[in-house]
Amino acid sequence: MTAAALTMPEGRALRQQISSDDIVKRGLMLVISLYLIVALAAPLYVLLSKSVSTYRFNLDSYEFQVSDATGGNFGVPVTAAALNEQTNAIGIEKLAAGSDGRLQVTSLFPDFSFRSSVKYRIRGTNDGATYLVGSKLHRGIEWTELDSNNFRRVVLRPEKRTGLDNFVTYFTTPSLAQSVSNSALMATISTFLTIVIAFGLAYAMNRSQMRLKGFFRLVTAIPILVPSLLPGIALVYLFGNQGLLKDLMMGYSIYGPIGIVIGSVFFTLPHALLIISTALAIADARHYEAAASLRASKWRTFWTVTVPGARFGVISAAFVVFTMVITDFGLPKVIGGQYNMLAVDIYKQVIGQQNFEMGAVVSVILLIPAIAAFFVDRLNQKKQVALLTARSVPYTPKPNARFDWLCFAYCSMVALFILAMIGVCQLAAVVKFWPYDLTPSLKNYAFDLMDGGGWASYANSIKMALLTAVFGTIIVFVGAYMVEKTDGFRAGRTLFQFLAMLPMAVPGMVLGLAYIFFFNNPANPFNAIYGTMAILVLCTVTHFYTVSHLTALTALKQMDREFEPVAASLKQPFQKLFFRVTVPVCLPAILDISIYLFVNAMTTVSAVVFLYSTHTQLASVAVLNMDDAGDIAPAAAMGMMIFYTNVLARLVHLAISKSILGRTQAWRLR
Repeated sequence: MTAAALTMPEGRALRQQISSDDIVKRGLMLVISLYLIVALAAPLYVLLSKSVSTYRFNLDSYEFQVSDATGGNFGVPVTAAALNEQTNAIGIEKLAAGSDGRLQVTSLFPDFSFRSSVKYRIRGTNDGATYLVGSKLHRGIEWTELDSNNFRRVVLRPEKRTGLDNFVTYFTTPSLAQSVSNSALMATISTFLTIVIAFGLAYAMNRSQMRLKGFFRLVTAIPILVPSLLPGIALVYLFGNQGLLKDLMMGYSIYGPIGIVIGSVFFTLPHALLIISTALAIADARHYEAAASLRASKWRTFWTVTVPGARFGVISAAFVVFTMVITDFGLPKVIGGQYNMLAVDIYKQVIGQQNFEMGAVVSVILLIPAIAAFFVDRLNQKKQVALLTARSVPYTPKPNARFDWLCFAYCSMVALFILAMIGVCQLAAVVKFWPYDLTPSLKNYAFDLMDGGGWASYANSIKMALLTAVFGTIIVFVGAYMVEKTDGFRAGRTLFQFLAMLPMAVPGMVLGLAYIFFFNNPANPFNAIYGTMAILVLCTVTHFYTVSHLTALTALKQMDREFEPVAASLKQPFQKLFFRVTVPVCLPAILDISIYLFVNAMTTVSAVVFLYSTHTQLASVAVLNMDDAGDIAPAAAMGMMIFYTNVLARLVHLAISKSILGRTQAWRLR
């Protein structure tokens, strides 16, 4: 029999059968993807659309007729543009408008009197022309006849156009364009100083045998527990016009670049320290032994072994710090003075001038460095290689009395700086009138007597933080589980991963403004949540989604992928495996996600400053409002309440972790 006769005919390509569990997993993944689209992608699209939308009054789009003194015999139609050429009543600068612009038409009629018997007619010259009579909207080419008393209530509405006019206006306005270079300069200087200080701390904690390492780690974590407004207030008390240490400024003002840089170093230091410390904690002792055998000096060993080994961590930390500084709103708002920054410009344009289109323009500009830093950091992480292999020997620092004392002294100075910033805020909060009457008093905690929302804002913050921690942890972990444990469906998983990583590149101010444009639209079916606690929770979960997602994903990747096939072979539904195996094994990560979301929900300002209502004002926003009103000591008191709440939450988290994990994680000790 020939080989050709033995050849089997080609059949249909084999396709993996999709199980009911896979269908449920894919469905849940699509549901959470839809959540991310509604909570992130759609608002950002509306924001981008708003930034390229310009509004202008087109006087050629309207015609008028005027009657005689008896109210009859109307004259020939004449356009608003022709009337304006005769009267010059409306200057060209008045034709530019915002989306809610209104133009009074009575200025086109010099002899107008609302008491006269003259009647007026108005219509559009095209179907898109709109105008208001009082609050009633009129559109189209039909004539509307009005008496003089009602005609004075007529206002024209601007036409929408698409283009880059808003960006041209921004960059041709010196005071606005200066914010770009100011923000870049402050972020660059702050990043350099923070990385240098954080590297020194990380080196001391990982490459020395100094004492009190645990204490220094606790102290350097303090800035994470306070809103970024608080270091600005602390600097005012230390170096302001009535500050304790104002003479150290040697005539310079703390308000402006100096204050922004010092405050930025304070609140970004823990983040940089955590990343760099992780990089320095992993080292192969063989490299140092080789350097010693080659008689390389300690200085040369540092630059040829230590720094290259930690370079990926240093680069990641630099991009994290740069992004945090350039997108921060709270600190420059308090201590920036007249030094314009991009994030503060958004606040001024939206809150101060109600110019939402220009606020959208600044938001898009702020997105550019944030997204660029994010993607460059991701590319840097892809180039990272493992520093420890199966043959590596973990590096253990040797005692060196002189070096250990130098490290201890350096860490002590940094700890003193952090404790001084926190301590001065607490001191100012418990005295009558800083710095003139230092008598102990609790009057600054009478929040109900001041602007900012009172104690209700503090209660709202705790409520919002708890809701964020609970619902955010559920959404994040379920989403991470579905994307990690679903077989096939590559396109859907890739889309989900992209949506999950996107929030890290979006500044809080940008996200908050995008929510205004998207949710504050009566045509939006989700409009009902605008101004409620729900939108604050939604925004906060979305803002801090990426870090939580990566934490959950890291924990899930540590689990063997054979759990799911084994459960399927035993005909056990995936939800049973999820609740009985996956959740208990990943419980440490789940608890870490919940406390991360709680702490950040308590301290966030930029993401929610545009979204709160009179009934949902938050403690962090109350700090901002009280500082704006001149109540600096009460603002410091509220900031300290946030700090103590987060400390208490950390302690509760620690107690729960020890209690629950002691029972559920006992297998790890075998």
